[in-house]
Amino acid sequence: MSGLEERIKLARGAGEVDLLLTNCRLVNVLLGTIHPASIAVAGDTIVGIDGEYSARETVDIGGRYVAPGFADAHVHLESSMVSVPGFAEAVVPRGVTTVFTDCHEIANVMGLEGIRYMIESATGLPIDVFIMLPPCVPATPLETSGAVLEAGDLELMTGEPGVIGLGELMNFPGTIAGDPRILAKLALFPGGPVDGHAPGLSGNDLSAYIAAGPESDHECTTVEEATEKLQKGMYVFMREGTGARNLLDLLPVLNSENSSRLCLCTDDRHPADLLQRGSIDSLITMAIGAGISTVTAIQMATINTARRFELRARGAVAVGYRADMVVVSDLASMSVDMVFKDGRLVAEGGELISTAGKGASIPPSSFDVAGFSKDRLRIPASAGKARVIGLVPDQIVTQSLLLDAPSEKGDAVPDTGQDILKLAVVERHSGTGNVGLGFVRGFGLERGAMASSVAHDSHNIVVAGTSDEDMAAAVEKVIEMGGGQVVVAAGEVRASVSLPVAGLMSPLPLSDVAIEVEKLQKAAADLGCRVTDPFMTMGFLALPVIPELKLTDRGLVDVGRFEIVPLFTD
Repeated sequence: MSGLEERIKLARGAGEVDLLLTNCRLVNVLLGTIHPASIAVAGDTIVGIDGEYSARETVDIGGRYVAPGFADAHVHLESSMVSVPGFAEAVVPRGVTTVFTDCHEIANVMGLEGIRYMIESATGLPIDVFIMLPPCVPATPLETSGAVLEAGDLELMTGEPGVIGLGELMNFPGTIAGDPRILAKLALFPGGPVDGHAPGLSGNDLSAYIAAGPESDHECTTVEEATEKLQKGMYVFMREGTGARNLLDLLPVLNSENSSRLCLCTDDRHPADLLQRGSIDSLITMAIGAGISTVTAIQMATINTARRFELRARGAVAVGYRADMVVVSDLASMSVDMVFKDGRLVAEGGELISTAGKGASIPPSSFDVAGFSKDRLRIPASAGKARVIGLVPDQIVTQSLLLDAPSEKGDAVPDTGQDILKLAVVERHSGTGNVGLGFVRGFGLERGAMASSVAHDSHNIVVAGTSDEDMAAAVEKVIEMGGGQVVVAAGEVRASVSLPVAGLMSPLPLSDVAIEVEKLQKAAADLGCRVTDPFMTMGFLALPVIPELKLTDRGLVDVGRFEIVPLFTD
C-alpha cells in the first residue's frame, strides 16, 4: 500500500493514527474562528479533524487552545549571536516551528561556505529553516566585504536543502536601473519568492522595483509607506526586532480586507531580547494587546506567511497540512505549553525536548587587519561643518546632521558636551587598510569606547568612542578575540563577548551569551551610554542601504544619493 493510500485509509478511521489530540479548542486560521475539535495525526501530517479515530497515543489537551506553529517571515539567525541549534533551543519552546532566513550576514563574511555552514547547522533540528539566498553580497559597492557572490555563485546553491528563493534585494537603485548583475540573480527564481528591502521607496520607482520581482517588504516605518506597498501588490512584513521596532506604528494599516497580506517578522533580535521577550509569540501578544483580534494576529504569524512563500500544506491545523502545532493555555499572553513539530512533541513547559540536530563544525574566523594603529583614527580639522550621523530612537534609520566639530591640535575631536562621538569602520577581511571615519550623535557615552565585529552587512569592525586611545584598544581586543564585542575605558577592557563563528556568533548556549551581553551593556551604561542596546544600534551604522547617513570602511555614505560624501561641508 502506498503512503497516500495509507493516509486515505487512516483519514477514514481505518487503522490507528499515530497521535490523537482531544478536548482541543482549535484556532482555525482558515475559517477565522475558534471551535472545539479533536486532531488526528499520521506521521507528519494531519489526517483528521473531529471524527472517530483510534490512536497509538492520545493526548487530552484539557480545553486548551491549539494553533498552527508560528513562522518568522524574515529573520537573520546570526543576529541571535548563537549558532542555529542555539537559536532553535530558544524559539521552538515559544512556538516557532518555521523561519525564513537570509544568511547575508555570514555570507558577507564567508561567502558560500557561510551559507553551507548555516544549512548544515539546521539539519535535524525541530524547526524548518528555509533559506533565502542573499542577492546583495556585498550590499553595495560602497564597502568592502569578505566575499562577492554573483548569480553563478548563487546558482550553485539553488538545489541545496531548504533553499527556496532570493533574499532581501537591498540594492534598489541598481534594481530600478536594470543592473544586469541583479537581473541575473532574479532570473534564478523567476516564479519567486523574492524578498524586498526598499525603505522609503515610492511612486514610479517603487513600481519599477516591484516589477523586477520583489514581492514583500519589511522596512516600512509608516502607515503611508505600508499602504502604498500594499496597494501596489506587495506583502508587508510588520517588524519588531531589537534595533528596529515598527509593529505598533504599522498596525493601523490593518483591516479585514487586507489582513491576509500582512505577516510578522523579527528581522534581528539579540540574545536578551529573545530570552526576555521571545520571538514571533511576542509580536502576536503585542498585536492582540493593541486591539487586533486573536485569530487575525495568529493568521499573520501562520497561514499568511505560508501563503506568501507558497508553501501549500503549512500554516494551518487542517487535514492534509503539516502537523506543526502549538498548545496554548492563554491566548492573550501567548503562554505556550507544548509544541509539536511534524507530529512529534518537541517542546513542553518552555523546554526543548528534541535535540536531534547534529550541529556543524565551526568555520574559522578571518581577521586580516592591515596597518592599524590609533594614528589611523585621526581626523584633520577642516573648515565648515561636519556631517554627523544622528541616531533615531528604536530605529535603524538615521539623520544626517550638520554640526560644528571642535578641534584640538589641528584634529577634529569628539565632543561629549554635544553628545558627539568619533565613529570608525576598520576593514577586516582583505587587509586593505581601509578605515572610514566620521562622527555620531545620540549614544550619550561620556568616556571610553565600544567596538564590534557585528556591523551590517559587511561586518567590518565598527568602533565609537570619546578618545582615539580607547577606540584603538577596543579594535585590538576584537581582533585578538577573533571577533566579538567590547567596552573599553582608560585602556582597560570593562566587558567583552567572544564571537568566534565568523565574528558574528558564539557556540555557547543563548542564555550564556545573554549574560555576557548584559554585562557588556551594563559596562556601556556605566560609561554614560543611554541607548538600551548600543551594539545593535552601532552595528547598523555601517549599513549603507538604510537612510540617511551611514559609515563604511570607504567613508561616509549619503544613502539617498548612494555615494561617498566628504566628512566636512561648506
